[in-house]
Amino acid sequence: MIASAPDDDAEIESLLEAVERRYGYDFRHYARPSLRRRIRHRASSLGLQRIADLRASLLADEHSFADFVSSIAVHVTEMFRDPAFFRALREHVVPMLRTYPFFNVWHAGCATGEEVYSFAIVLEEEGIYDRARIYATDLEASALAHAREAIYPLKELRAYTESYRAAGGKGAFSDYYHSSSDWAKLDGSLGRRITFARHNLVTDAVFAETQLIVCRNVLIYFDRTLQERAVALFHESLCPGGFLGLGSQETLRFLPSAARFDTTRETERIYRKRSRA
Repeated sequence: MIASAPDDDAEIESLLEAVERRYGYDFRHYARPSLRRRIRHRASSLGLQRIADLRASLLADEHSFADFVSSIAVHVTEMFRDPAFFRALREHVVPMLRTYPFFNVWHAGCATGEEVYSFAIVLEEEGIYDRARIYATDLEASALAHAREAIYPLKELRAYTESYRAAGGKGAFSDYYHSSSDWAKLDGSLGRRITFARHNLVTDAVFAETQLIVCRNVLIYFDRTLQERAVALFHESLCPGGFLGLGSQETLRFLPSAARFDTTRETERIYRKRSRA
């Protein structure tokens, strides 16, 4: 990794401003310690001595920029991650969704899709999947391509069996995928109600009214200003009484928007939009 220099922060700021002007991607409100670490690691991995050299590379080469976005975006996910969260969705959110003839779910920051498909399984087992439309969005195009393929290492899907059971699974998890050699492809029927699309929480607007939004382990990479923008966006998208699910290390507690939500399950970070907010 490149050595830290006194002018690192100035060079990082220059890089971020140049990226925003050239490509329209604004990373300036990402949590700075994590962002700084990832930028410096990216420069080092390319054999560059200065962040200014990385800036020049990004502006000159769109492929280099695409790789940069992949290195900045965080794609740590798994099926039924934090099983208690999915059990809480099944027990406390699905009954509300069941009251609608049709409903929309927005999974923001879906990464490579494992948690989107996990919730599709929940809805399938609860008998309401065909009433759903799931909008699964992410900033990064290659992650979305991976999600659409729904092909994952077989050893990982086998390991997810216990999480599925702990999340209240009602069948055999192996029924939801087909294996070949070291890879497994999820059953194609799970994708029938999912639309994968690019969406940038920093710059893009609401695109649908939703009854549930899931955005897990994304806000922790934003600074407080961008966290508030994202939550305000979610509030705008949710219908009155709609639910918002966050990651286990995230909370609304210290954001101005917290006053516009009630806490449904604090432990599992599930909140509900107030009818009068």
